[in-house]
Amino acid sequence: MKKIILILSGLFLGLSAVSCDDFLDIEPQGKIIPKTVEDFRNVMSSAYNKYPRHKSLTNFRTDEVRIIIDEESTNFLGVKDTYTYQDVNPGKDAKSYGYLQFYESIFYASQTIISGSQTMQPGDQKEQLLGEAYGLRALAYFDLTNLYVKPYDKNTATTDLAIVLQNEIDIENQKPRSTMAEVYAQIHSDIDNAKKHLKVTIYEEGKNYRFTLAAIYALEAKVNLYQKDYEAALVSVDKALTYKSELQDINTDTKTSVASFKSVESILALEEGLDYSLQTTALVSDELYNIYDRENDLRFATSFEKVREGYISKKTGTGEMKSSFRTSELYIIKAEALGHLNRLAEAKSTIEKLIVSRYKPEAAVKVKQKLSGLDQKGFISFILDERNKEFALEGHRWYDLRRLHQKQIVHKFGNETFTLSENDLRYTLPFPQEARENNPNL
Repeated sequence: MKKIILILSGLFLGLSAVSCDDFLDIEPQGKIIPKTVEDFRNVMSSAYNKYPRHKSLTNFRTDEVRIIIDEESTNFLGVKDTYTYQDVNPGKDAKSYGYLQFYESIFYASQTIISGSQTMQPGDQKEQLLGEAYGLRALAYFDLTNLYVKPYDKNTATTDLAIVLQNEIDIENQKPRSTMAEVYAQIHSDIDNAKKHLKVTIYEEGKNYRFTLAAIYALEAKVNLYQKDYEAALVSVDKALTYKSELQDINTDTKTSVASFKSVESILALEEGLDYSLQTTALVSDELYNIYDRENDLRFATSFEKVREGYISKKTGTGEMKSSFRTSELYIIKAEALGHLNRLAEAKSTIEKLIVSRYKPEAAVKVKQKLSGLDQKGFISFILDERNKEFALEGHRWYDLRRLHQKQIVHKFGNETFTLSENDLRYTLPFPQEARENNPNL
């Protein structure tokens, strides 16, 4: 316990005078040892605020984006190595995926779990904080695994090495890597513990960056989907939908973006899909542009705007565009899982709810008619295209490419061409050099 107190007193920053309800930055004001519910709310605020902007960067690895050399802007230098798949020796200007920041969030979450469970006054606030800590740690492990380890394969999960699990409050962090099976078992354990403690079903606007019961079941559904446990994914997603199921109909409501934390669809609004500083650097690729029915699919006009060089995302820049989970993803997860189980009637009925809220009415009728004639293979292809269109430039695409079809991607940069081959090893990021130097076990 003495070691824990020494570590906490050295690393924990007193934040008691700071409000975090509107995504405000945390400012250090001194060092304390957290004891009360208020103290640990500030610990968890640190955990949330430390969570990295990896989604924004992964956009530039996908088939969604093209970038051009803009002599008037140096923003492209931060993403050039990502866009050209130069991962081993990135340049000094290269943006980071946030490996260290993930573990900082994990540290604060573990601190809440270990110390908070002993010192906080019993009650619903304590339970909620513990639930949020377990939920955020599960999300961090999930994201780390889907960046730095090859996709989950149940046939090799017990031998495939994954990431370091850091559940203890240990700043040295030189543990060996756990197996994929062990990591996913930890993720599920944290999710199960979160469900036991969480009291809030859905937070109000401004506090919905925090984990809730709706958010933890949404995360569980996604984890099960990635493990191809489709029956389990259906159980989780149906439970999440009992807490939050409303879709925003953009036929009638375009005032608020579906990617905003103010949207009726918002479940967990922790992450920004595209950093505003990169908005004009992330030009829509021809491939992404061409998958839309630009006349009838309302997502195109509400998601993108024309600039001189092409189209850029409108789902950034206002301070509102934070969307880790929203209800549209629940419907897409459910439809995909049902499709893989060949329960096509249910799958089509599920996705139709999204179709009518995204297409003009006459076009929605035609899309539903098209759906009725699709076989299993055709439906899976359809649902994945809908996922791509729904979450364009929100940081989902890289994960989907990794887990589904590691296709060839060709990026042009000036007069040079850079190719990510089919099933390329670069679909998995190398551990950062600094991390490998700090932990030889990586």
